[in-house]
Amino acid sequence: MYDTFHLPRFRRLFKKTLLERPMQLFGFTGAILLTLFIYYAIYHLPLPQWVEVQKASFLFGLTGGGAILASFMFGYFSTNAQGSSYLTLPASHFEKWLCAVLIAGVLYPVIFLVFFRVVDASFVGLFHNQLNKGAANYKKLYDTISIFPLDSGKAPEVYAYFANYAGAMLLGSLYFNKVSFIKVVLVIGGVFLSVYFINLLIAKLVLQDVQNAFPFDSVDISVVKMSADKQFISTVPRSIDLPSKDSKIFDIMIRYLLPTALWIIAYVRLKEKEF
Repeated sequence: MYDTFHLPRFRRLFKKTLLERPMQLFGFTGAILLTLFIYYAIYHLPLPQWVEVQKASFLFGLTGGGAILASFMFGYFSTNAQGSSYLTLPASHFEKWLCAVLIAGVLYPVIFLVFFRVVDASFVGLFHNQLNKGAANYKKLYDTISIFPLDSGKAPEVYAYFANYAGAMLLGSLYFNKVSFIKVVLVIGGVFLSVYFINLLIAKLVLQDVQNAFPFDSVDISVVKMSADKQFISTVPRSIDLPSKDSKIFDIMIRYLLPTALWIIAYVRLKEKEF
């Protein structure tokens, strides 16, 4: 049991990981939070774009920041000395993996979510307090802006993005010793484009007038309509969506199975890692 996990040993490893690279961990997290605050403060007005700013801040702050931080966690292999030193640390592979998971997958999201909620609630509260309660459109303006929900709407989708991209970065940092973030981004982009164009090609072979095809989602086609006298022809866009049952299966795969596999494979890869 102690060979796999020993709490005092893990506590020392966790403390060492946090303190030996303060600029990469604390400095980067602070930079993300500061950028979020500045972006929110500058672009939250006028009202029509406030909700979009909330979504963009939440998406890029959690997913983008979490993915970059995850790429740092196993960034010890850029040099022989650092790689050899990390592999010979008196800690199990599970403890090293768990340390990375807790920092990138738990600690950063918690800090970000708390900070985002404080910033969002502060700006929304400030806006509500500045409204003229006696104005005829007070209720309408008040209801226009609300605190971004962290348990519904766009949030669950962003959580899935974070889990997948952070897991991919964590795994990629064990395959690419240098500039792993850029290389993983290129791999993800290459896979996405390949799947997209293969899916589009198959759709065009099966259907006519295909305009676009999104993998595991929908196919956009043009339907030709002719007037009663057959003199006027128009095209109407239509979308063929994935059946709801299949869509739910795909949703489960993306939200739960794929990120779980990425984070677990990272542990397997770490156990096999040789520098």
